Amino acid sequence: MPTRTKVGVLTFHKCINYGSYWQARCLVEALRARGHDAELLDHDCRNIRQAEVRCALQPKLPQRTPRLELRAYGAKVRRFIESISRLPMSRPFSLYEPEAAGNYDAIVVGSDEVWNFRHPWYGSKPIFFGEGLRSDRLISYAASFGNHGAWDGISDDWARKLSRFSAISVRDENSRQLVEHAVVRDAAMVLDPCLQFPEAVTSRFSTGVGDYALVYGTLFPDWFARKMRRWADTTGVRLVSIGYSNGWADEQRIGCGPIEFARTVAGARSVITNYFHGCVFALMFGKPWIAVPSDYRAIKIPDLAALLGVEHRLVDEQTPAVDLADLLGASIGPNFAPSLVEHRSRSEAYLNAALS
Repeated sequence: MPTRTKVGVLTFHKCINYGSYWQARCLVEALRARGHDAELLDHDCRNIRQAEVRCALQPKLPQRTPRLELRAYGAKVRRFIESISRLPMSRPFSLYEPEAAGNYDAIVVGSDEVWNFRHPWYGSKPIFFGEGLRSDRLISYAASFGNHGAWDGISDDWARKLSRFSAISVRDENSRQLVEHAVVRDAAMVLDPCLQFPEAVTSRFSTGVGDYALVYGTLFPDWFARKMRRWADTTGVRLVSIGYSNGWADEQRIGCGPIEFARTVAGARSVITNYFHGCVFALMFGKPWIAVPSDYRAIKIPDLAALLGVEHRLVDEQTPAVDLADLLGASIGPNFAPSLVEHRSRSEAYLNAALS
């Protein structure tokens, strides 16, 4: 067991996004459960709050949200604000004044796309590269460059900032290559906090097998929507879309907050997604699932699938309908990925060593 330290966790904890909320909560709760005095660093800026709300209310731009759906998206925002307010957080400080965050024995940067230069409002913010933070020990845990590809590289200036980290870990192969080529040092591959510390979620919700398949994502390809609609009609399974509207689903649960999201995944019979954390939550609860990666997620979803040896669950237009049905119908357990236990052991060892 590592020694007790005051730990700040720097991530995207206020995103109106189920994965962002739960990865932040899982990591900080896991650190506290291991005896650390851990809290989320509450960077708070009005322009970013506004950007988050605009994105939450208009998630499909340039397609505008129909007026009839705005109320539900507004309810989702309010539920997120309430849930986020209950997380253990530092005193608020400006994203542009990192020194105001206070002193910590260690600061853990990550998970999420904290190093994604292309993020529309968090991209290229020096604080996520450790700039100005008051700690002698900077650590990354499951950090990601998102859709910034390894072929684009990192400038010398950003590489110098990363070189200040005493320990670096990432959650995908793309990010590992970026770090190792730019900083010329090894980057450990670790699991997303939700997969690494699932008890923060799974202990709160009973797993069942409902009469519905959960649809989580936006802007699915037309061919995929048609195939899923045909599968649902053939099997008699209801399609429940959560967090976003998808007209081909039977039910729209747009206004769910992060707690309702986890409960709904736990009760589903299968998961249909094009989001990274849709895959992660299906894995956590041992649900049959398929994913069709979008252009934005063309790196991180395949990297996750390759890491755990579940590439067969990524589908495309050529995937036969019978294979889709098999993938969504087969019963599986929470540890069906052969390498999951091994990766959890490695991730735990990395974090313990980094904080010892």
